[in-house]
Amino acid sequence: MRHLRKTLLANLKSRFVLMETARRIVQFFFLILLNSAIFGLSIIPLVLPILLSSGLPFRIAGEAISVLQKMIYDSLFPLLPLASVLLFGVLTGRALCGWICPMGLIQDILAVDKTKKFTISPEAHRSYIGLKYFILGLILLISTSLFLAQFSREGRVYRETLGLFAQAPFNPLNPSDTLFAVLPRLLSNLSISLYIGFEHLNITPLLIVRLIILIALLFLAAYVPRVWCRYLCPQGALLALVSRFSLLGLRRDIVRCIRVGCRLCEEKCPMKVPILKLPREKITDPECVYCLRCVAACPTKAIKPVFP
Repeated sequence: MRHLRKTLLANLKSRFVLMETARRIVQFFFLILLNSAIFGLSIIPLVLPILLSSGLPFRIAGEAISVLQKMIYDSLFPLLPLASVLLFGVLTGRALCGWICPMGLIQDILAVDKTKKFTISPEAHRSYIGLKYFILGLILLISTSLFLAQFSREGRVYRETLGLFAQAPFNPLNPSDTLFAVLPRLLSNLSISLYIGFEHLNITPLLIVRLIILIALLFLAAYVPRVWCRYLCPQGALLALVSRFSLLGLRRDIVRCIRVGCRLCEEKCPMKVPILKLPREKITDPECVYCLRCVAACPTKAIKPVFP
């Protein structure tokens, strides 16, 4: 009996590692693909609901949240970003967060560390989830006010005063933009400054704030898996509003599921989705990023992805 148990755990571990390896390969592949203008690939008219830094010079696609802000500012109805959110949200839920988003990849890498993770109570978790919806609402409120401001003299002064924050209020504080666009430029400038002098290095208060936000997020990501996706990402919040109606979902076989004494699926879920409390026929929780860790972790193979 003990030998059988060891064999089962070994098979379970190998299946889990295999699934995680496959997902990591896909994440790295899309990170390269979406920034492959450096290899001469042309820009394509595609907007994705992920945090693909708008400041990257070699990106070949746009990100929905940035395009949405810019179109509102320019007095255009944000049809393209909204269509992207609706299309991907209805078809795949938040799977792009789990398999394609570069910021998700960084958090997954940091979470691999063996450091003891912070324990967040279910009550606190439910409260913190609302933060990303608050941030999304604040972004839309500011963007809308900037759109309306153009119709008055005082409003135009307001738009000019906001400067960098006017066209896209979220972008100057976006940690993805800081990590993938601002930080590489800063390191490049630092290397140049070693030769020509540091008086040309422009360290602004905004840059310091951006770096503080990024460092804090990376630190938290090592102790709270997917902390950005769980509690702070406005792009994830926008996608979550639609993903509850997703054709892609998970199904839990009640016959196979040994629910009593086994909570491996929930323990392995980086988004803390209460899998065992959701309808078993089809799980389309708005917080699920379809990383399939629960599928790989289930010892009886009771959880499977379903479409539609």
